[in-house]
Amino acid sequence: MVAATTTGRSAPAGGLPKGPTRCEWCGRELPTAGSVGRRRRYCAQACRQRAYESRHALERGALPPDAVVLSVEERNDLADRLYQVRCAAEDVATALTEGAPTAELGVLVREMLTAARSAERIR
Repeated sequence: MVAATTTGRSAPAGGLPKGPTRCEWCGRELPTAGSVGRRRRYCAQACRQRAYESRHALERGALPPDAVVLSVEERNDLADRLYQVRCAAEDVATALTEGAPTAELGVLVREMLTAARSAERIR
């Protein structure tokens, strides 16, 4: 699994990047900054630290190049969100089997989409 690394760092002819820039570690949108100094690469110190740890683990040969480093807390949070998606999908399957009305199915599908969007976020 590879972390999102869309940074928007390639600058168009005007000098400033076009569109929002994103954290190189987690992919969250970075706040817009002034024109002074370097552009931010990470949204928080924690993301900067995780990127550092990942780079240096790769240099030592301890991890494969496509590895993503997650803390135990982050892994547990992701597992919880994936469990919510599975439960929501089971609710939809049960409702379909029981012949639930379309309105009820619509509510269940929206809940499943919300859970899936949350699980999509790796960090």
